[in-house]
Amino acid sequence: MSRTEIATIGEFGLIRRLTEDIKLINESSKYGVGDDAAVLTYPSEKQVLVTTDLLMEGVHFDLVYVPLKHLGYKAAVVNFSDIYAMNGSPKQITVSLAISKRFSIEDIEEFYTGLRLACEQYHVDIVGGDTTSSLTGLAISITCIGEADKDSIIYRNGAKETDLICVSGDLGAAYMGLQLLEREKSVFKGEKEVQPDFSGKEYLLERQLKPEARADIIKRLAEASIKPTAMMDISDGLSSELLHICTQSKVGCRIYEEHIPIDYQTAVMAEEFNMNLTTCALNGGEDYELLFTVPIADHEKISEMEGIKLIGHITKPEMGCALISRDGQEFELKAQGWNPLQEEKK
Repeated sequence: MSRTEIATIGEFGLIRRLTEDIKLINESSKYGVGDDAAVLTYPSEKQVLVTTDLLMEGVHFDLVYVPLKHLGYKAAVVNFSDIYAMNGSPKQITVSLAISKRFSIEDIEEFYTGLRLACEQYHVDIVGGDTTSSLTGLAISITCIGEADKDSIIYRNGAKETDLICVSGDLGAAYMGLQLLEREKSVFKGEKEVQPDFSGKEYLLERQLKPEARADIIKRLAEASIKPTAMMDISDGLSSELLHICTQSKVGCRIYEEHIPIDYQTAVMAEEFNMNLTTCALNGGEDYELLFTVPIADHEKISEMEGIKLIGHITKPEMGCALISRDGQEFELKAQGWNPLQEEKK
C-alpha cells in the first residue's frame, strides 16, 4: 500500500479528501461539511438527542490487532447505540481526530471507509468535525445527534417494582474476543511470519471488532407496542448498567444466572481461559446489547419476541440488587465492569 504523509496536503486538504463526496440523506440535515458549522433542523414534535464518545489509542483500542476500517465502523456504531438506548434514531455525527505522524493519508482514509460504511448502514449523515495533530497516537471524538418523539424517549430512571428485566442478544462474547486478541498478540509478539489461528472463534472476534447497534430491537418493541420503562445499552457490563438503572430508578433487582444469555463460543473460550463464564457475561462489557425493563403486563408479548431474554425482575429498593445462582444462592451484584479511571485512584 502506498503511503502519503498528511503534511503533503495539510489539515484542510485531508478534510476535503475525506468528505468531498458526502451526500446528506436525512431531512433534518440542512447543511453539512464545508462551513463554520453544520445546519440541522428538527420538527417541533421531536426532541433532539446528543451523545459523545472519546476513544484513545492505548486505552480503548490497540492497533496491533484492530484494523483501522473496523475501528471507524465501531467508533460510529457505539454512538448510534447510545441514541437507540434512549429509544431514538441517530441522524448525524461529527467526527474529530487527533492524528500522530505515524499515520498516513491512506490510514485515515481506511478509518473513514469503516466510519462511512456504518453511516450508510444506519442512515446517518456525517455533518462536520475537526482534525489536529497528536503526540501520543490516535484520538477519536465522535458526537452523534438523534431524534425521538417527545413522549417516546426512555430514560434510566423509570423502572418500577415488579417490572421485568430483559436483555437483547447474548453477553460476554465481545469480552472473550478481546481476551483472545490479547492472547494472540502476546504469543506472536515479534514474529512477523506467524499467523494466529482464529478458526471457530469468528463470532467472538466480530463481537469485539465489529459490534452492531440494536436498531432492530427498538423497531420490534415499537411494532409490538411495548414501551420499556427504563433502558441502557451494555457498554461497561450487565452488572454495572443494571446498577445504574436501579440507582437512578431507586429500586432493587433480582436476576437469575440460568437466564443470562451466553453464546456457545463464549462458553468454550471462557473454559479455555479458565475464567468464570457468568463473571464474563456480567462484567465483560462492549456487547452493545440493550438492557431494559418492561411492565409485568407485557410478560406474554416479551416472552414471544425472538432475540430478547427475560433475566429477572425489579424489586423494592430495600431488597438490594442480587444475582440468584443456579443453585439458588443469592450474591450481591457489584459493578466490576471496565472503569477507565480506576488505575488513577490512590
